[in-house]
Amino acid sequence: MTPSREHHHVPTTHPRRRLAIRLQDERFSGLLLLVAAVVALVWANSPWRDSYHALAGTVIGPSALHLDLPVSAWAADGLLAIFFFVVGLELKTEFVTGSLRKLNEALLPMIAAVLGMVGPAVLYTAVQLATDSGATRGWAIPTATDIAFALALLGIFGRGLPPALRVFLMTLAVVDDLLAITVIALFYTEEIRLLPLVGALAVIAVFGLLVQRRVARWWILVPLGVVAWVLMHASGVHATVAGVLMGMTVPARVVRGEREAMTHRFVERVQPLSAGLVLPVFALFAAGVSVVDSGGFGEVLGDPIAVGVMAGLVLGKPLGIWGGVAILVKTTRLRLGNGVDLADLLGVAMLAGIGFTVSLLIADLSFGASAEGDAAKFAVIIGSVLSALLGGVTLRLRARVRLRGDEAHRRPRVRASRR
Repeated sequence: MTPSREHHHVPTTHPRRRLAIRLQDERFSGLLLLVAAVVALVWANSPWRDSYHALAGTVIGPSALHLDLPVSAWAADGLLAIFFFVVGLELKTEFVTGSLRKLNEALLPMIAAVLGMVGPAVLYTAVQLATDSGATRGWAIPTATDIAFALALLGIFGRGLPPALRVFLMTLAVVDDLLAITVIALFYTEEIRLLPLVGALAVIAVFGLLVQRRVARWWILVPLGVVAWVLMHASGVHATVAGVLMGMTVPARVVRGEREAMTHRFVERVQPLSAGLVLPVFALFAAGVSVVDSGGFGEVLGDPIAVGVMAGLVLGKPLGIWGGVAILVKTTRLRLGNGVDLADLLGVAMLAGIGFTVSLLIADLSFGASAEGDAAKFAVIIGSVLSALLGGVTLRLRARVRLRGDEAHRRPRVRASRR
């Protein structure tokens, strides 16, 4: 966060401004994230994999505050709080002025988001019970959707499809994020220490009071954010929750004297940091699965945890979202509308199986640094890639069908006009 400035103070030709604009492009930021994950996988399975694990396990931070954590933990617990702050800002915007402000329009994608979490969770759990693996703790891993990747691929492969599809996916992914945060707070908190939690909430309340009064000076807000994070970490609740809560306190409506909402200004300033540094660094340390040390690709992919995660992402998401919506539109008064039909939605439901960022985080919270954790993370990457490929192909095929239909619909009119 930086002091409030109008956009024309930093020309778009300025290198820093150009980079910031580039990092706000979902396709570019998604590519950065993918590159970081590939580098992690290659490094962790190369002859130099010991250096990777040594770096990830290097402990830094003040021990007096119990913050002497490995670098990988700083990436997941510390840096990722910035990403979740941006998520909080986007949630606030959607609830106040965006796609979630009208319940009747948002209800179908909201229900689809819930069903899109239930489907993968049920499939994953069924695989673990059938194989008697005892790894049901990871049920939430395949339930998340990576909004940046999904929207970027919809933009690439969904050309020619109704614009309302993007709104549907955005609404679904935002609700999915909210549910994922709730799951992390409720199911991955082993012990709650009340005093630090109350302290964290009090600091977040002060942060909220200041931003409601339009205080935007970074040297006031950033220290408050750091204190809130430290206290939330000490409370036992996952520290990234502090980022979400702070983001949701920021005003999303424009008041007199403002050219744009405070949430928009903060996103413009923090999003480039999140996309350009936070997420690639997180992916670098989260995606470094040592397949070589775990018996090879076949051994890892045959693990019940990996099978459950991949089944959840690739099959559970589409079954929950598309299947649920198909039943709802045929048995209730809920409708897709705005030119979208069930055939259009299938590719979007497949893209929702791209878990990546939050799925990798939940895999780490579920199993930590272990063989089970490696299997889960590798499955997240494979399942996300498969979902991206299947979703992209499905969207392109559907777009071609629509294009042919539009052309066939126009031809009789042209002939009639010639007569």
